[in-house]
Amino acid sequence: MNKERKGHRVLVTRFSAIGDVAMTVPVLYSVCRTQPHDMFYMVTRPSMTPIFVNPPENLVVIGADVKTDYKGVGGMNRLLKELRDQYYFDTYVDLHAVLRTYILSALCRLRGIKVSRINKGRRGKRALTRRNNKVMLPLLSSRARYREAFFRAGFPMTEKFEGVYGKDGRAPFDNIAEITSPKQDGEKWLGIAPFAKHKGKIYPLPLMEQVVKEISELGHVRIFLFGGGDKEQATLRQWAEKYPNTISLAEKRWGFAREMELMSHLDVMLTMDSANMHLASLVNVPVVSIWGATHPYCGFKGWRQKEDLTLQLPMPCRPCSTFGNKPCYRGDYLCLSGIPPSSVTAKLMPFLT
Repeated sequence: MNKERKGHRVLVTRFSAIGDVAMTVPVLYSVCRTQPHDMFYMVTRPSMTPIFVNPPENLVVIGADVKTDYKGVGGMNRLLKELRDQYYFDTYVDLHAVLRTYILSALCRLRGIKVSRINKGRRGKRALTRRNNKVMLPLLSSRARYREAFFRAGFPMTEKFEGVYGKDGRAPFDNIAEITSPKQDGEKWLGIAPFAKHKGKIYPLPLMEQVVKEISELGHVRIFLFGGGDKEQATLRQWAEKYPNTISLAEKRWGFAREMELMSHLDVMLTMDSANMHLASLVNVPVVSIWGATHPYCGFKGWRQKEDLTLQLPMPCRPCSTFGNKPCYRGDYLCLSGIPPSSVTAKLMPFLT
């Protein structure tokens, strides 16, 4: 690295979760393109680095395993030293605001490095998700909060992101030829990601299976099922074997980059409030999203996704959780089970006809 390079050198961190890391992409790419004379070094978990497809020339993406290789204060100090010795950064933008990045911030300040940190708006999220006297007002999106953190660090931006493959671009089909055959004349492609990390975000599987069944019966729609864990693999394999024109991607675990390449060829994606909603958004695919315990008002809607493509019930207890990880107040998750499969297919049909 040339220490004499003109412009600032900016360290950026966001280690998890997948969706939150994906949401950094439109902002980070725009900042890089707005500030072409500065260098940006994005540090995230090694498994997250494939999300950063086609990065700007002045962006370097670095994988760091903070759970094993750089644990605790000592690990953070060592990580900072290694990064500083290699990249000579003068500014740190913390897009995570958790204990390990608080440590990094403190260590940076001790070295005279300028620090800017995301304001997660925790107070507003508590007011939005509490059981009584909710304040039902939309909060700033995570992307807006990322933009604020860069602005406070002295890096204003204009929107310069049109998707990782461009506004109307798609990944080369040869990249996904191993997964599936080319799209036929008159055929439509639908992606379905029926899982999420927490129960409060997952549409009941029997109802989702009914959606798969109804769409499969159309005959001209190829369905791709996205998932990863062992339980997910078993469920998706069963659906793929049971319903024609249905392919499970869970068995081989193609990885983020390959799955995003496939997503770029879809006509529409069906997801929960989950990482796949954000990954599909990055490749400019329309996303029909189902929301239960969580709510778009919390600021996690997919990049440029339309409000009328969200499916949710107007219940006074919603949202009860920012992340969908709290037990249902009612005990029955009616916010999800109360959405009929016919409502889901109705949202999808304009893209499949």
